[in-house]
Amino acid sequence: MEKLNLDNAQWHKSSASGDNGQCVEVATNLPGIVAVRDSKNPHGPALIFTPGEWTAFLTGVDRGEFDI
Repeated sequence: MEKLNLDNAQWHKSSASGDNGQCVEVATNLPGIVAVRDSKNPHGPALIFTPGEWTAFLTGVDRGEFDI
């Protein structure tokens, strides 16, 4: 499998995460993908989603589908 180049990713984290250093960052500026990474390990692996998968996840979060 070919490694995806994320050098041009523009990473963003939620303003709700503050400065506690325990959050995820999301890049939505790359064509056809949404990348997600751990802010504590910016050079580590990233999860890759299609825009549709990411939208479905966010919809689930808004609906409380992942609440414990």
